[in-house]
Amino acid sequence: MKILISADMEGATGVTWPADCLPGRPEWQRFRPVFTSDVNAAVAGFFDGGADEVIVNEAHMTMRNLLVEQLDDRAVLLTGRHKELGMVEGVQRGDIDGIAFVGYHCAAGAEGVLAHTYLGSCITGVFVDGVRASEGLLNSLIVAEYGTPVVLVTGDDLTCVDAQGYAPRAPAVAVKDHVSRYAAICRTPARTAADIRTAAARGAVLAHRHDPAPPRDRTIEVEFDAEQLAGAATFIPGVERIGPRRVGYTAPTMYEGIRCFKALTTLVSNAVEEWYG
Repeated sequence: MKILISADMEGATGVTWPADCLPGRPEWQRFRPVFTSDVNAAVAGFFDGGADEVIVNEAHMTMRNLLVEQLDDRAVLLTGRHKELGMVEGVQRGDIDGIAFVGYHCAAGAEGVLAHTYLGSCITGVFVDGVRASEGLLNSLIVAEYGTPVVLVTGDDLTCVDAQGYAPRAPAVAVKDHVSRYAAICRTPARTAADIRTAAARGAVLAHRHDPAPPRDRTIEVEFDAEQLAGAATFIPGVERIGPRRVGYTAPTMYEGIRCFKALTTLVSNAVEEWYG
C-alpha cells in the first residue's frame, strides 16, 4: 500500500494568523515543528494501518516548510516548487493507493481559518461547474482521474465539513475550531497528533485504487477583488471575461483545468499592485 500525503500549512495545529505560515517569519519558524508533528502523526497512522510506503508532498507556498530532520524515518519527502501537479504531485504516476490532505483549509469566500484558494487575498471565489471549490475539492477531482481516493483530511472544523462534500468516507480530524478567519480554538499538538494517527490508521482501510474517473469537460470560473486582475487573467488563451471581476474557461479534464488555473494564479499574482491590489 502506497500513500501520498499532500501537506498544506494553514490548516495545521495552532496556525491562525498569516505570519504563522509565511516563510521567513519568526512565527513560521515556531510552527514548522508543529506542522511536521501533524504530518508525522499521519505517517505513523498509515503505517499502523498497513502502509508499505508513504510519500509526503509539500503543498504550502514555497513548498519548503517541513523539517526533514524531524520527519518520520519511514517516510520520504518531496519538497520544492515547480512540480507538474503542485499540491498532488506524484499521483500521476498511477501507483498511489490513497491520498491524505493534511493541514487543509476552506475555500476563498467561505468561512474558515485562513480560508483562501491558492492566492491569499485577491481571489474571492473559485467555482467548478458552479460549485465553490476549496483546494481540497479541486485536488480531489484531480486525483479521481488517476483512480486514487482521498483517505484522510485534517484542518479546522469547517474544513472537515467541506470534506464531506468531496470525500464523505474519509476520516476527518479537526485540529482547531473556527472562530474567525484569524482566530480559532486550538487543541494541543499532543492531542491532535493522537487524533490524526488514529484517523490515518482508519483511513488506510480505504486506500484502494479504483477506476479512473472518465474525462469530462469542466467549467471553471474565478472571481477577483479587483477588475484589472480579471483583465490580466484573459492573457491566457481560452480564458474569457464573464464579468467585471470574473473570468471563466472550460477544460477537458481536471488535469488540464488545474494546469490552466496554476498559470492563471501565477499571472494574476504579478498584476497585484501595492496598497490598492
